[in-house]
Formats: sequence, structure tokens, C-alpha cells
Amino acid sequence: MYSAKIKTVLLATAAIFLAGSLMVFPKESLEASIRGMTMWWDVVFPSLLPFFIVSELLIGFGVVTFIGAILEPLMRPLFRVPGVGGFVWAMGLASGNPAGAKLTARLRQEGKVSQIEAERLVSFTNSSNPLFIFGAIAVGFFHNPALGIVLALAHYLGNICVGLLFRFHGRQEEASEKKNKSNKLSVKEALRLLHKERLKDGRPIGQLLGDAVQSSVKTLLMIGGFIILFSVLNQLLILIGITSILAVFISIILTFFNLPSDLSIPFISGIFEITLGAKKTSESTETALLDQIIITSFFLAFSGFSIQAQVASILAETDIRFKPFFVARIIHGFFAAFIALLLWEPLYVNQQSSQEDWGVIPVFLSEKTAAFHPIWELIVQYGSIFTLIMLVIYILLRTNQALKQ
Repeated sequence: MYSAKIKTVLLATAAIFLAGSLMVFPKESLEASIRGMTMWWDVVFPSLLPFFIVSELLIGFGVVTFIGAILEPLMRPLFRVPGVGGFVWAMGLASGNPAGAKLTARLRQEGKVSQIEAERLVSFTNSSNPLFIFGAIAVGFFHNPALGIVLALAHYLGNICVGLLFRFHGRQEEASEKKNKSNKLSVKEALRLLHKERLKDGRPIGQLLGDAVQSSVKTLLMIGGFIILFSVLNQLLILIGITSILAVFISIILTFFNLPSDLSIPFISGIFEITLGAKKTSESTETALLDQIIITSFFLAFSGFSIQAQVASILAETDIRFKPFFVARIIHGFFAAFIALLLWEPLYVNQQSSQEDWGVIPVFLSEKTAAFHPIWELIVQYGSIFTLIMLVIYILLRTNQALKQ
């Protein structure tokens, strides 16, 4: 009871302090808010919405059940999750944070995974998508597409390691539950389950599409709010001087790992919001490139408090606990940083030296022809128009639904 009162006082004090800071620094807060809004409007919304809508449609049509039946022999032995986890893993990798959490929560609501299985699944299915790693970070910030290979492999291999480690999560709790032995299903049986799931859903295509758009836009509006909030919060912490105080403690930790203390400020920024952290890290020209990549790999895997808050909000709609996800992000951070260190020489240093010896540069490493660069530029150029169109459609759907009621 006493600890609950202390928590209430601390939360109230923090809220008052935040409100006061907004009043003291209104101009800086507005600029930070606009930066967060621009990133959501131009990039996050148009890049995530198609994946969210398609995911909802695949679930409604029973495709997820079909994939689950096919992938059961793979996902169950490796990660101790149902075969539908393969779908969540693939969609989370393709669309990026926090798609894995949203799909896991949806599967939990549908009863396709247990609580423990959902906690295992969400621990390794949230990741940055390749477009963000190659396009925004490697090309956009570091101006070096070759770094994207190191960052991406460290990120995804680290996530696999987390999944393999978290297969042991909740073993004691799961032991008390009745285990259903699942036999290997044929493709014919998987197709039968697909049809059965489609009939069970029962919604016509028009309604299913409308529900998919509404659900996806609602989630993205929540994500946009968190991006703007943490963009402002990060800026306020810098202005107030709290970031500088934290940097003293962070520099001690970085020194322990033989990393330069100059990266403490970018590291703190990345802990709050990975895009801003990556930008500040790439601008730290007085530090070695390897040190920058190690730091970037860590907070890229940690996901930042902004994304973690989005995941916490999504998981709050279910009985999935947030603590395992948070622990998994810390572990993922160390895995990714260590793997980046291991891959640095064979995948970057040796490749650079071989290019100099031959006097040529592979096509996929050329900045002008990098596969992800044109796609990223396309999203940045037309993302705002796509966002506006989809928001108008969302408003029309909500209005039509309200009139019917």
C-alpha cells in the first residue's frame, strides 16, 4: 500500500514536471513535436499501414491458420511456439516495429496462442525492417550502404538468439497446463483448416476490408502519438540537462566496454528514440566507425522507449506481460552489439580491402544503385500523400459506422 502511494506521487510529480517543462520551452517543444509528426506522417504511417491491413485480411481469410499448420514442425521444436508464429515472425521482419506485438496480441485474442507462447513469440518477432536499416540508417545517416549488411545481420541473428533463449521462458508455468500433442498435418488438412477458419470468421469481404483499415489506422494513430511524445520528451531532457547528467553514468559503462565516452549522448538519444540516436551517432565523427556501429546495433535492438511504449500499449489489451519483452530487448541489444563486433572484419573491413584491390565496387553496395535506397526515397516523397488519403478513408468508414448505429 505504501509503495503504491509512493508510485502515485512519483508519477504525479513527473507529469507536473513535464507540463512545466512544456511551458518553459514552448518553442523547442513545438519543433520536436513537428519532427516527430513529420517522421510519422511521411514514413511510419505509409510504410506500416499496408502490412497491417494485409495481416488483418490474412487472419480473416484463414491464411494464418494454414501457415500455422505448415510451419508447426519448424516453429515448435525451435522456439516452442505454434506454427502461426512463423507468420508473425515474417510479417514482423518485413514491416518492422511494432508489427510483431500487434499480430501476437491479435493471435492471443483469437486464442491461437497461450499466454506463455505469446510472451515467447513477442520476444523475438519485433524488429526493425530491412528498409529502415538499409535505407534510413546505413544510407541516410552513415552514407554507406555496406554498413547495412553488418547492422541487419547483427540485428536479425540477435533476434533469433533471443528466440532460442526464450524457448525456456515459462516452462514451469507451462508444465502445469495440459499439453496437446500436435501431429504433422498434410497440406490437404491445412487447406481444410483454412476453409474452416474462413467460415468461422463469417464476415463478408467488404466488412473485413473495412474492419482491417479501421483497426490498422487506429493502431497507427496510437503509434504516432507515442513518436511525438517521446520526440518532445527527448528534447526536453536535453534542454533541462538531465541527459548530460545521465551521460556521466553512461560514459562509465561505455568505458567499461572499451567504448568512447563521446557516444554517451547519442546512446541516450537512441535509448529513447532509435532514429534520433542513429542520426546523432553518425554525426559523431571523432569516434571510430566500429564503435558507432556497435552502439547503433545495441539501441536498434533495444528498440527505444518510444517503441517499447507502443508495444506496452498494444499488449495491455491482452494478458501478455510486458516484462519478458523488456528483458528480451536488453538481451537482444547485447547479442546484436556482440554479433556486429564479430561480423565487422569479415563483412566490412575485408570487403572494403578487396574492393580496393580489384578497383571495383559491387553493384548492390553502390549508393546510387542500392536496392533499398530508391524505395526509401519513394516513401519519403509520396508518404504524406498516402497518409492523407488513408486518413480520409478512415474518417469516412468511421462516419458510415456511426450513422448505421
